[in-house]
Amino acid sequence: MYTSLDSMGKVSLMMDLISQRQRALGSNVANVDTPGYLRQDISFGQYLSSMNSPLETQLSEKLGPSAVITEQSDDPINPANELLQMQENAILYSMATRRMSNIVTEMKTVINVGK
Repeated sequence: MYTSLDSMGKVSLMMDLISQRQRALGSNVANVDTPGYLRQDISFGQYLSSMNSPLETQLSEKLGPSAVITEQSDDPINPANELLQMQENAILYSMATRRMSNIVTEMKTVINVGK
């Protein structure tokens, strides 16, 4: 049985993952000239594909089939690429906040209809 609370919890988790990725990408930009710094990233495509909502399924298709892990790479940090990924992440966060807003609106509608 579908409940708005289940969906709200999923979107909340998704927003948490997106914000953690934004922190990792920001750290990469901040440490672009730090010797020995390893590039960090958080990928969560497979985690989202385990959710049964069309939004999460679409996001997982875009993000790829990787698990929720913190990745470290020896590759040199390309600031332009990091900023591009930060913009993509911001768009994902915007989508998640819109979804959360829709859930709250649905709940308000149900409450008002029940009066």
